[in-house]
Amino acid sequence: MLDIRLVREQPDFVKSRLATRGGDDVAKVDELLAVDTERRKAETALQQLNADRKRLSKEIGGRRARQDPSAELEEQVRKIGAEIETLTARTTESEARQQALLLQIPNLPHAQAPIGKDASENPVVRSWGDKPQFSYPAQDHAALGAKLRLFDLERAAKLSGSGFICFTGAGARLERALINWMLDLHTRDHGYLEMSPPFLVRRDCMIGTTQLPKFEADMYGLEENQLFLAPTAEVPVTNFHREEILTAAELPKKFVAYTPCFRREAGSAGRETRGIIRVHQFDKVELVKITTPETSYQEHESLTRDAERVLQLLGLHYRVVELCTGDVTFGSAKTYDLEVWSPGQEGFLEVSSCSNFEDFQARRMNLRFKDAENKNRFCHTLNGSGVALPRLFAALIETGQTPQGTVRIPEILQPYFGASEIS
Repeated sequence: MLDIRLVREQPDFVKSRLATRGGDDVAKVDELLAVDTERRKAETALQQLNADRKRLSKEIGGRRARQDPSAELEEQVRKIGAEIETLTARTTESEARQQALLLQIPNLPHAQAPIGKDASENPVVRSWGDKPQFSYPAQDHAALGAKLRLFDLERAAKLSGSGFICFTGAGARLERALINWMLDLHTRDHGYLEMSPPFLVRRDCMIGTTQLPKFEADMYGLEENQLFLAPTAEVPVTNFHREEILTAAELPKKFVAYTPCFRREAGSAGRETRGIIRVHQFDKVELVKITTPETSYQEHESLTRDAERVLQLLGLHYRVVELCTGDVTFGSAKTYDLEVWSPGQEGFLEVSSCSNFEDFQARRMNLRFKDAENKNRFCHTLNGSGVALPRLFAALIETGQTPQGTVRIPEILQPYFGASEIS
């Protein structure tokens, strides 16, 4: 969440940055400031009433010691007590309203973020490799998957409904090989600490990483929405140190974790429904960093390169785009999307979003560190997929298809998969 002091002291700056996102967030700032003013007035009045009651109580004690009458003062204290009770309730209500509003207002886009209204205005930062060329009619992943029996969507629908995958045979083995290889790459070559977190997370953890309250309709909730199936490993891993104070020497912390991810994808009906491009459950290897403010953007570039390395080693053509202010996610200040080329879709598919949240998430989860001057400051948090399946799976088999109807396995993946091709 935003620092209320920043909103209070620089409202025009906050509004100008939020305005680049579009939407009605600027109006929420005015509402927040009104509630903040009301809360601060109530707190000031409450402090004065408590001081008056303390002063009168002391005077009553003195009168009683001298055996002087004190009934009038005692009546004043009773009235003040009633006022304090009323004002305390009002202050508590104002604090709750202020907190609710702060949770609804998105992060400020980075000062150098490209200005734009939607994804069509996201600039391409760089690209890698060449689009594969085929001298024969290429098939998409849905056709390849059915022909080679890599997954079964119809039977998955019998098990769980539409939007779920059941990988089978070589498809299940390829999925497992990709996950194991990516975990090894990020731990052995990139220096991340592997974690295997719970797949169920508490509500306050979902709030901490900004999935709630804004995206609650997309989440799978249990126990009256006090517990959720993890939509991404970002949630349990970033919250691992919530409500802690780390030392500067511990930072940056670098974590990698595999989890299945569960998302309702509410409002996505009809979008990318063929094959396995958009589903309710998918596997993902996630990268998370916890850093100091001074190093977070350097670490952001490094995290993005680590995710790119996956695609480079697999020999997949991809591009990196920077999200403009109108497309950047709710909690992010700056985001790079990695989009891999899908021959079957004849377009790019997002397989990773690498984001710097600055202190936006850390404030929600009260995650701090002690700096060189022994001051407690909020950490910066970053994350990115390293990378997500099944879109990677789709692009990989489409790129690796041969005229004989087989699929070549990239050399680096062959020891994990146990063969050089799927036939």
